[in-house]
Amino acid sequence: MIEKGKISAFQMAIMMYPTIIATAIISLPTIMATHAGRDMWLSPIWASLMGILIVFFTYQLNKLYPKESIVEYSGHILGQIPGKILGFVYFFVYVHDNGFVIRQYGEFIVGTFLPKTPIIVVISSMILVCAFAVRGGVEVLGRCAQMFVPVMMIILLLMCILLIPDMKPNHMFPVMEKGMKPSLMGSISAQSWFVEFIDITFLLPFLTDREKGMKWGIISVFAVMLTMVVTSIVALFLFGAITGSFNYPVMVAARYISLAGFLEHMESLVMAFWVLGAFVKISMYYYVLVLITSQWLNLSDYRPIVFPLGFLLVPISIWVAPNLQEMSHFIRTSDFFYLISIKAVIPMLLLIIVFVQQKFKKKS
Repeated sequence: MIEKGKISAFQMAIMMYPTIIATAIISLPTIMATHAGRDMWLSPIWASLMGILIVFFTYQLNKLYPKESIVEYSGHILGQIPGKILGFVYFFVYVHDNGFVIRQYGEFIVGTFLPKTPIIVVISSMILVCAFAVRGGVEVLGRCAQMFVPVMMIILLLMCILLIPDMKPNHMFPVMEKGMKPSLMGSISAQSWFVEFIDITFLLPFLTDREKGMKWGIISVFAVMLTMVVTSIVALFLFGAITGSFNYPVMVAARYISLAGFLEHMESLVMAFWVLGAFVKISMYYYVLVLITSQWLNLSDYRPIVFPLGFLLVPISIWVAPNLQEMSHFIRTSDFFYLISIKAVIPMLLLIIVFVQQKFKKKS
């Protein structure tokens, strides 16, 4: 195995939480509100079913190939050449995903906090910090997540508590006025985040307690779903029908905080949440990209390619979209089909092919 480090199933769950929620909490409420209206808080519940399915597929494949990721065991299932082609597809997808997430981070920081700072400076500094974490290995990433996720959750809880005086629960009613269709339409975009649980296929081989991998994976799915539901309800209670008109509802919500005329304008809380979450998310995506590349090239060590791939990600993050509007349009339209086909359909087909192969072997 290329990676010598080990993590627990609990650490894997902790790592996956900010990997999903860091960007979802910023932009997803707007997308769900556009499609689901006041039923937006139901959309993450339906979307979480996709996350459970992904955890199930990846865990079952890991039971068959316990020391390999999807890039490696696809060669055993499909054959050497098709497996290499599929590995290259995952390399391309994760290069694009890395660039997309890094660009989202840069756009948010520059657009809301550092308008005079060149976006390439913001992006490059984050990639450099993440490169050192990735070079440290999966244990370093697991411990970083253990340190930062409790801080993120405290920040989020504090924001929700401070916003209670401004909330208007009547914005939620009537629930499902137009049936389930609006909330199901809103869940389509949310599924684009839940399919990211495919990343556990690159973490399961390094677990010390692999038998608990599925349990903690599903717990992580429910934690992400609950966080999405809570933030959607907070945004809905504050803004009602106009939630979909904001680019970053959570940022606008932080500006509503006012406690006795003393504690006001808590945008720094959102900044802290975003930076901590983005660091773990980008590091996780970066680490997976490094593993995919080294496994596809059959390297004995992944560390020599960490910084070269980091240099590649800087221009990719600039080229991935011309502006924020194009990025938002991609998330609202093509992103679902693009991610579902690669990160949900392919693992499902691999698992089906394995079961068919096993049945033929038993018959023969």
